[in-house]
Parts: sequence; C-alpha cells; structure tokens
Amino acid sequence: MPPLPQRITFRLAIRNRRGMLGQVTTAISDVGASVQAIQRTGAQRHVIFRDVSIDVRDEAHGDEVAIALSEIDGVELLAISDDVLANHEGGKIRVETTREVMNAADLALVYTPGVAKVCRMIAEDPTVAYRFTIRSNSVAVVTDGSAVLGLGDIGPLASLPVMEGKAMLFKSFGGVDAYPILVDEQDPDVFVDTVARIASGFGGINLEDIAAPRCFEIEGKLRQRLDIPVFHDDQHGTAIVVLAALMNAARVVDRELGSLKVVVQGIGAAGVAIIELLQAAGIGDIVPVDIDGIVEPRRGPGLDPIRRRIAKRTNPRELSGSAEVALRGADVFIGVSGPDSLPLEWVQTMSEDRIVFAMANPTPEIHPDVAGAHVRVMATGRSDFPNQINNVLAFPGIFRGLLDCAATKITDEMKIAAAEGIASIVGDDLAPDYVIPSPFDRSVVPVVAQAVADRAREQGHVRPGSAGSLESESEAAMQTAARRAIQRAVARRFSEDADD
Repeated sequence: MPPLPQRITFRLAIRNRRGMLGQVTTAISDVGASVQAIQRTGAQRHVIFRDVSIDVRDEAHGDEVAIALSEIDGVELLAISDDVLANHEGGKIRVETTREVMNAADLALVYTPGVAKVCRMIAEDPTVAYRFTIRSNSVAVVTDGSAVLGLGDIGPLASLPVMEGKAMLFKSFGGVDAYPILVDEQDPDVFVDTVARIASGFGGINLEDIAAPRCFEIEGKLRQRLDIPVFHDDQHGTAIVVLAALMNAARVVDRELGSLKVVVQGIGAAGVAIIELLQAAGIGDIVPVDIDGIVEPRRGPGLDPIRRRIAKRTNPRELSGSAEVALRGADVFIGVSGPDSLPLEWVQTMSEDRIVFAMANPTPEIHPDVAGAHVRVMATGRSDFPNQINNVLAFPGIFRGLLDCAATKITDEMKIAAAEGIASIVGDDLAPDYVIPSPFDRSVVPVVAQAVADRAREQGHVRPGSAGSLESESEAAMQTAARRAIQRAVARRFSEDADD
C-alpha cells in the first residue's frame, strides 16, 4: 500500500506569458504528484508569483517535483515549504489569559493582594479550587514517549509534537485546557510518584503513548493514588470507539451484541482494553490472538502476566492453535496488530454476516478493497475509508463530562455510556458504511459528555456533597466564607466595645 501523501508548497516566480501555468501543472502531473491548491501571491510587469501546494509520496518525491519545476524555462523556484513543518512552527498550543491587566487596580484584583483571599478560601476548602482556578477545566496529557504513534520509543521530548496535537484536539473538540507533561522516566513507580505529585493542579490525567505492559501498571497505581479520573487513551479511547462501532454493526447484521463471537488480534494496550470493555458490555465469546496464535493457558510459561490474565478470562470454547482456527465461524474480527496480517482466505471462513475492524495504521490487517466485497461491515483506522475508528470521537467528550461533574474516577459503566452516546449519533442513518460518526461531527462531544456525567452522578463518583455540581459546591464554600467573615467582624466589634 502506498504511504499517505505529504503536502509541500512551492513558491514560484512564473514568466507572465500565456500557457506557463499549464506547463507547471503538467510537469507536476508528469512526475506523479498532485496539485491541491494554487494561490497568486503577487505580480510584477513580467512575472507572476504563485504558491503551488502539491501532495507528494515522500521527501524524495518532493525533490523530483522541484527538479521538474526548475527545468521549465520561465519558471524560478524561490522557496519550498513543508506544510507539516509550517503547521508546527513555534508549537501548536499556547496559554491565554481570561482577564485583562491594564492598571494597578486590575493587578490588585488578579494578583497581590487580592489573590490572597482566594488562596485562603482554597486552604480552608479545596473544592473552591474547582470554581476559582483552572483545575475545573484542566487535563494533564502525560507521556514517557515510549510508544509514539508508529514511531515507537522516541523519548519524551520527541513526543512533544504529538502531545501538543492531543492538547489541540482536547481544546478544539471539547473546550478542555490540556497541557503536555513529559516525564523522562522508565521506572513505573518513579513515573507514578512524579505524576501523583503534580496532579493536584488538574481535574484529570490522560496517559498517552506509554508502552505495554508498563502502561497497565502505571494506570492502575495512579488510579489508586489519585481522586481524579486517570484515563489511558491508547487503551480505553480505542476500546470505547470500537464498542460504539460494534453496537451499530450488530444492528446492521440484526444480532444482539452479546451473541457475537469475537476475535481480537493484538494483545497490547488497545487489545487488552478492547477485550475487557467488550466483556463489560456483555460479550462472552472472545478469542484473543497474538503473533503466536490463540492466547490460551496451554501455551504454558511463555505467557507474560498480562496474557496469562487474559487467557484465563476469555476463549470459553477453549480453542487452541493459530489465528486461522480462531476465525472459523467467528462473527467479528478486531485487529490492533500489524499490516497485512489477515489473509482473505481466513476471512472467508468466518460466519456469513462478517464484521471486520482492521485498525492497524496506516496499513490495516486487510485492505478494505480486498475485504470489502466479502464482509457486511468494514472499519479501519484510516480517514480515507468509511467507518474510521478514531479516538477523537471519545476522549474530548469523556473528559468534558468528567470535568463538568467533578468526577473522582472513570468506570467501565461510564465508558459504556460514552460508547452508547457515540453510537446514538448514527441513529436512523445506520448503514454498513456508516456505523460510526465522523470524527469531525461536532454533535458527538455534548452527547458523550452528558452520558458520562449522568453515569458518574448515578454511581456517586463525584465530589462529595454536591451530586457533581461544581456550582453548588463552590457556592456553599463561598457562603461558608461569608459567614466566617461576618463572625470575624462581629467578634472585632465586641472586642472594640469591650475595650471602650
């Protein structure tokens, strides 16, 4: 499969003569590149300046385009701009103020001496911070850079552009202020201690791009130590969107969710979370598969602790052998593994109404063009095919809901509620090529947020005394502070009267 295109912009000085622009576009087409936009940026008597944005396969292909353009008589190549680099120039996020500081009076209100009043209120009642600080709308996006996209262990600093992108999505889709936190530490206990020590300034923790199995230990220990939600998006974000898509895919094939026989290929962070959430949603027949075949107890001491745990909780028909064995008669294939690892011949041994989610990215386990005619529902992780399984459908709305109700944790029930919310967006438009909404559907976040917040309140996992209402908590704290101020004033007056 060809790699995803890269966009490069060429700034050209083109002789002002009929047919010159046509020569430019023809030269680009002749080397297999694609013109996406042409913008006139200026002109002189004999020259027109244009920015030409072109999709190329890779850097080498971009060099071919540059050579082809420079060989045209009457065209001068002035500059080349990589659109990816241009969109990262100076970073992608920033901090903005919500109050203007124009004079001494403004300064006294937002800083010293006025700020001392709020500090004292928080010292007396920490819930006040949810109204008078950024904590009520802030999430830490925490990584060690050990499992970044398809790049692997590139370290925390090299992962920063990804974490900035995540923060952008939090803000753009959910209105959540997210901050990249890079922790240069491989020891899980030290990592956990570091995050726990800085967590009080945040309303939630989003773990990102941390390699398995370390990610399981880190998330578990942080959830034990902190009284705010801890969510590893690579695990649970993926699982929630998969469940949402599977809920609707089951409707397409007219099956109850719990009746499906599911094969999950890839027992890393996402695979483990998918299995656990599908089980929580009522699916009992799940067969886990890795590169060595079906993950089951008879494979012996070669199983790591995570696979051993998964083996004990899955595969109720006690299958043994290769992935091919697991797929015979299965209704659903969910792949979070590697490219081109699912032969069409194996797909054809599945049940008649086959559902295939091939989510390896950018090259799926089986290409939709290969599998499409042989399955009822096909989904991938790619944006250029229908039914994209994309985490952006989950995490902005989930954290929006968690923050809105001041949740203290996130549970499987809340994740299922989020999946139900995502699935509900499809509604009556359900079709084999539309079982999951677009990642750019702005109606998703409010629905998911409401579903998560409602479930958190039902379960009682919100700040004590307010049923999740930050307004009522902080109002109560303010009333308490007001009563104490009155008591202090009255006490001073009695003291002054006694002195008189």
